[in-house]
Amino acid sequence: MNWINHTDYLEIELPAEFSFTECLIFLKRSNQEILHQIKEGVLLKVLKIEDQLILCRISEQAYKMKVEFPMIQPSVNERERVVHYLKEWFDLNTDLACFYQMANKNNILQPLIEKYSGLRLLGIPDLFEALVWAIIGQQINLTFAYTLKKRFVEHFGENVHFEEENHWLFPTPEKIACIQVEELRMLQFTQKKSEYIIDIAKIIANGQLAKERLHQKKRL
Repeated sequence: MNWINHTDYLEIELPAEFSFTECLIFLKRSNQEILHQIKEGVLLKVLKIEDQLILCRISEQAYKMKVEFPMIQPSVNERERVVHYLKEWFDLNTDLACFYQMANKNNILQPLIEKYSGLRLLGIPDLFEALVWAIIGQQINLTFAYTLKKRFVEHFGENVHFEEENHWLFPTPEKIACIQVEELRMLQFTQKKSEYIIDIAKIIANGQLAKERLHQKKRL
C-alpha cells in the first residue's frame, strides 16, 4: 500500500474493500474512549515517535487516507512510522477480495457484508496496550471496561493540548512497571488485574516480551 508525502500532510492509498465511515462507526462505539477523538468524520489521534508527540488529523479524501499534522510537521522518518502505525491499525495490508467473493455466495454472510461493507479488523498496534485492554475487559461489561481504561490513561499517560482538548497516549510499560498495586486498586481495578498489568509491564520493559519476538515465533 503506497503513500505520498506532501509538504504539510501525507496520503495513504486505500484498498478496494475499505470504508473509512464504517471504521469510524466502530471506533466511536464508546463515548468513554480517550485514545482518539472523532469529529464530523475526522479522526484525531496522537502518536509518540522517537520521543516526539505527534497529533494526527486523519480523514478520507479522493479515496485516500489523508493525514495532516496540526501541531508540528514530523520528519520523513517519523512520517514513515505514522504510516506504518495506521496501516496496522486499520488492517490496510490485508487483501479481502477473496473473502468478499466467498461471502457473497454465502446466505449467512452476504447480508452482513452488505451491511458492513468495508469494515476492517481494527487492531491495537501497541503490544502493551493490547494486553492491558484484554486484561481490563475480563469479566466486566464494555462500559465499565472503558471507564477503567479512561482512568488508567488519565492517571499514567501523557497528553498534548490542542484547541481546548487533551489528546492522550496510552501509558508506557516503563511507567507502569514502577507503580504499586495499590495505585491501580484506587482506580477500582481488582487485585489480580492490577498484579497482571504491572507484571506484564515489567516483562515488556525489561525486554523479555516484545512484539517482534512474537512475530518471529509465528513465522516458525
